[in-house]
Amino acid sequence: MPDRAALITGASSGIGLAIADLLGQEGYALTVAARRPDKLAAAAEQLRGKGYELEEVAANLTAEEDIQRVVAAHRERFGRLDVLVNSAGVGVGAPLADHQTKRVDMQLDLNLRAIILFYRECAEMLHAAGAEHRNALVVNLASIAGKQGQAWLSVYSATKAGVIGWTQAMNKELTAEGIKSVALCPGFVDTPMTEFIREQVKPEEMIRPEDIAEAVRFMLRTSANCVVPEIVFQRPGEAL
Repeated sequence: MPDRAALITGASSGIGLAIADLLGQEGYALTVAARRPDKLAAAAEQLRGKGYELEEVAANLTAEEDIQRVVAAHRERFGRLDVLVNSAGVGVGAPLADHQTKRVDMQLDLNLRAIILFYRECAEMLHAAGAEHRNALVVNLASIAGKQGQAWLSVYSATKAGVIGWTQAMNKELTAEGIKSVALCPGFVDTPMTEFIREQVKPEEMIRPEDIAEAVRFMLRTSANCVVPEIVFQRPGEAL
């Protein structure tokens, strides 16, 4: 069993991959999960090339049985969980009259429901880590859109506001057990998810995935006496 282990969803690219890389640098054994097997395999190969101990599980995280399969694979390989990173997410823009039910459900299921189910499935391992060192950590990817709802991205905004509210509730419920949660709320980050806005915001002007990952390094270094419930990331000149 490793000294520390982490499970990261949405780890095939962008913020999830950057956080997985950082946790590997910090000595964590890693389970990485994402939907597309080809993209995940390429990311896993990149991480293994850096010498990280790694388990990869391709999964559809809108499906409860796939979430259970990811957690079971992590438990079988590493036997412990000190950091859970809920990074998988999707945003589908549409005006009110054009919302398609299947796309509404996809955003609700992946952005919010999956996080709730991962907490539940990982609860035993998180409680064990909290009892051991009082500093188990769950990182939930929210968004600046969850702080202030955005037109056209209304469903996405609602799911991310839900992530923030869920994180607040989990801190009230779990911090006495040594389990801390943080909601990361970035503006536009240079990832495949922000391709839709690149005519208005140049990629070189966006927040870097590594900026978000560095916040996780900070969280790893805070004492058990310090809870940081939320971190907002803004571009220069940008305001809520």
